[in-house]
Order: sequence, then structure tokens, then C-alpha cells
Amino acid sequence: MLCTVEPEPALADLEAELVNQPISPAWSRPVTRGNVDAVAAAAAVGDPVATHELLTYLRPIMVRYCRSKLGRVRPVSSPDDVAQEVCLAVYRALPTYRHLGRPFLSFVFGVAAHKVADVHRAAARDRSRPTAEMPDPLGFEESPEQIALRRELVERTGGLLRTLLPRQREILIMRVVLGMSAQETAEAVGTTPDAVRVAQHRALSRLRRTVRH
Repeated sequence: MLCTVEPEPALADLEAELVNQPISPAWSRPVTRGNVDAVAAAAAVGDPVATHELLTYLRPIMVRYCRSKLGRVRPVSSPDDVAQEVCLAVYRALPTYRHLGRPFLSFVFGVAAHKVADVHRAAARDRSRPTAEMPDPLGFEESPEQIALRRELVERTGGLLRTLLPRQREILIMRVVLGMSAQETAEAVGTTPDAVRVAQHRALSRLRRTVRH
């Protein structure tokens, strides 16, 4: 099993504990993309019903995301287990979560992307097979020149990203770095898939113009 997944009763017990608590006046049911930030803010300050409603809203979204990203990865415990792990990670992070101008779903998809990446890395390690002969060792140590070049590349990439508008930068990171689909990105930033594609195209065009100059 590639992921250490806490048992389903962990979430079931949490829900049983929270479901009968009074509703916070700061938000209202049902949880939607339009009010999820308000629900997350209430959950972050300890509202138990907001926490329950938030996890209930997030779970099917995370299941769809993990199934789409892990459907062909073997072996894994199951994409549903990974989705549960994402929800538990989000739950544990709520007490320290701060909005900081980014949509809450962007934060959640970032957590999910890291969990999915962990599974892919573990699956890649498990594909190793013993051979009759020892292969030649691969040289993974970087020379001082390689380290300097890599740092220069990181700094230059960061500088290029800072030339973009905040929304363009966020969308480009989600699409290119995190590998999220246009639909997933749209849900995270509160727009449509077509708008995401347009913003991505404009961001890449802007980066090309910057590089040429």
C-alpha cells in the first residue's frame, strides 16, 4: 500500500460529533462554490457545523479529482482512500488556514496535487525490478556549475512569473505545475473552464513577449 490512509471511521466519528451542533450565523447552507470561502473561514475559527459541511462538500470533489489523476496508477490502495487522506489533511490544516486573497479551493487542490504526486512517486519506486547484473550507477551528484545553473533557472522562472497578473500566475501554476485540468482550475478560482484557457493563453503569450525582450 502506497499511502498511509487513516480508516474511514475517523471521518465518520468526526461527522457524528459535528452534525448536531448549532449552525453558525456567518454562513448558510448549502455549501457552494460561491460561499465555500465563508464556510472555510467559519471552520477555521472552530465552527463545528461549518467543518462538517465543508468536508461533506469537498469529499466528492476530491474523489473525482483523485480518480481522474490515479485511475491508471498501480498499485495504489484506491483513489478514494487518497481523497480521504486529502480531506483529513485539509481538516488538520483548518486551524492555521488563512485566506490571504486566494480561493479556499485553490488551497485544497494544492493539497490534493501534493498527495497525488506522492502516490505517483511511490508507484515509480515500486516499478523497480531486480536484474541479473548490477546496472551502472547513475551520477546524481550535481557539480557546482550545475547547481549554479539550476538556481539561476529557478530565479529567472520566478522573475518571469512575477511579470504576470496575480490571476494569470495562479492559473498558470495550477495548469502547468500542478497538472490540474481546466475544469479543476475553474472550480478552484471561481470561473469557467473557457476563461481558464483564455487566461492561460494570455499568460503564456505575455511570458513569450517578456522572454523575447
